[in-house]
Amino acid sequence: MEIARRTFLASLAGAAAAQARRPPNVVFIVTDDHGYGDTSAYPHPPEVKTPQIDRIAREGVRFEAGYAGAYVCAPTRAQLLTGRYQQRFGFYTASDSREGLPLGETTLADLLRPAGYRTMAVGKWHLGIEPAYHPLKRGFDEFYGFLGHGAHDYFDLKPSSEPHQSIWRDGKPIADTGYLTDNLGREAAAFVARNEARPFFLYLAFNAVHFPLQAPPATVRKYDTGRRERDTYLAMLEHEDAAVGRVLDELKRRGLERDTLVAFVSDNGGARNNASNNGSLRDYKHSVYEGGIRVPYMIRWLGHAKAGTVCKDPVMTFDLFATAARAAGVSPPAGRVHDGKDLSAALEGRPRSPVHDRLFWDGDEEKRAVRMGRWKLVDNAGKLELFDLESDPSEKADLAARQPDRVRELKAEFDRWRAEMKPRIGKGGPEDEGGARKKGGRKKKKA
Repeated sequence: MEIARRTFLASLAGAAAAQARRPPNVVFIVTDDHGYGDTSAYPHPPEVKTPQIDRIAREGVRFEAGYAGAYVCAPTRAQLLTGRYQQRFGFYTASDSREGLPLGETTLADLLRPAGYRTMAVGKWHLGIEPAYHPLKRGFDEFYGFLGHGAHDYFDLKPSSEPHQSIWRDGKPIADTGYLTDNLGREAAAFVARNEARPFFLYLAFNAVHFPLQAPPATVRKYDTGRRERDTYLAMLEHEDAAVGRVLDELKRRGLERDTLVAFVSDNGGARNNASNNGSLRDYKHSVYEGGIRVPYMIRWLGHAKAGTVCKDPVMTFDLFATAARAAGVSPPAGRVHDGKDLSAALEGRPRSPVHDRLFWDGDEEKRAVRMGRWKLVDNAGKLELFDLESDPSEKADLAARQPDRVRELKAEFDRWRAEMKPRIGKGGPEDEGGARKKGGRKKKKA
C-alpha cells in the first residue's frame, strides 16, 4: 500500500512538473487592411466598437507605434512567419506570393513543431500556391483557408476552377457554406479545444476586412453612417471581432488563458477601397506614409504582460516572431540574420528603449522609408520628405529643406540597409486591390 501511495504521489509530482515546464501556447491573429482608427482600443470614431479585440489590449500591451513590415499584405505575412526583413529573401510585394515564400526560409511553425507544438494555419495564406509552398509543407500540421492571391469571396465557398481560390482543409479543396469570417473563428476555436493538453501554435490570418465589402445583410442593417460602404465594413469588422472573441473565450473555457501568448496585428494600414479609417494618420495602404504602415498591434500574455500597458517605442511585425520564439524556448537557425527583437521587457512595462534604432520599408516600387528615432525619411520616386513623428505623427510638415544633413544621414542609412537585401524574386506585374493581376501590368524580369 505504501509503495502504491508513493507511486501515486510521484506521478502527481511528475505531472505538476511537466505542466510547469510546458511552454506557452502561441496565437497570432492577423487582420487584413485594418484601419488604425478602426479598433476601439485606439483613438477611433464613435461608430467603431471592437470589445473582443480590445480585451487583448486591456489585458496586455498596446503598441502606439506598431508597424507592419510592408504596405501590402503578403510581404508582411512573410516577415511575421520568418522574423526577418522579407527583402533579405527577395519578397518585396504582393505578387511575389506567386513565387512563394522561399523554401530555404524557416517559419515559426517549422521551429515550434519539433519542440512538441501542434500547429495550424487558419485563413489567408498568400505565401505560395504551388504544392511545395502550401502550409502543410511550411511547418503546419493543419490548414483551413485559402491559398491566395489576396482577396476571397466571403459567401462563395465552393471549390473553384482556380485551386488557389478554393477553400482547403489540409491538403485538398472542400465545399463549405456560411460566412468565411465566422468559419475562421469556428475552425480556430475548435483547434484550441482539441489541443488543450499540449502546446500549440495557431496562426489565425483573417482576410477581413479586405475588399470585397461583403457581410450578412442583417449585420449591415445595424449601422447607419450615411455611407453604404462604411456600414458594410463595420459589419465585417463586427464579425471579425466576434471571431476573435470566440477564440479568446475558448482559451478561457479550457483554462488556457495564462498559458497562451496572444498577438493581434494588421498586415498593413487601412485601404481606400474598403472604407477604412486611419484616424489622423496620413494616407492608406500602398503608401509608406504612416497610414499605410502603422497598424493596430497588441500582445496579451497573462502573468507576463503587464495589463493595460501602452508602449510608445516603434516595433515591427517581425518582433512577434522573436517574442514567441523566446517564450517557447526555441532558437532560430544559426548563420542568418533575424531582425526581430524580443519584446518581453516591453510586455513587463520596462522597455529597453529603443527596441530598434532604425526601421526600413521598401516594396521595390519606388516607395521607400526609414524611421530612426523620432525622424522618418520618405522617398517617393526620388522625392525626399523628412518628418518629426514625435511632434507631427500626421506627417503634415516636411522638414527636408530645413534639415538637409539629417536627410543625407537617413538616406545613407537606407542605402546601406538596401545594399544588404536580395533582388526581388517575383516575375509578375502589379496586383489590384482584389489580388488579381492588373491588365497590362508591366512584367518584371526575375532578378
